[in-house]
Amino acid sequence: MFDPASFDIPADALEERFITASGPGGQNVNKVATAVQLRINLYRLGLPPYAFHQLKALAGSRVTSEGILVLTAQKYRTQDANRQDARERLMDMIAKAHERKARRVKTKPSRTAKAKRVDSKVARGTVKKGRARVQPD
Repeated sequence: MFDPASFDIPADALEERFITASGPGGQNVNKVATAVQLRINLYRLGLPPYAFHQLKALAGSRVTSEGILVLTAQKYRTQDANRQDARERLMDMIAKAHERKARRVKTKPSRTAKAKRVDSKVARGTVKKGRARVQPD
């Protein structure tokens, strides 16, 4: 099992930026940069191949062509709260990427099901043979 508490993100894989939140405003709007943007290099995280591919699928369009995952957090009013929110979201994504889906159990069809399927194929074949072919004059 994957333990998010024991997973350390390498320092060279993570870049943190503070950006001013966009939106309506005027002259007197406080322009403090409270939104946090995390830029994570997925190749430097050292994930197993299945988790790497799953993380890329979970992130979707937030992954650039260079393998940089961009997460933006601007839900809260302070930098620290937004930083914590972005890191929690990142760890949740990594934890979900490590989850393996249960393998599908192959089921063998019963003899009666197989016989019915063969009979329906034979019936379709006889219908097709019974159709008249159009002959060009």
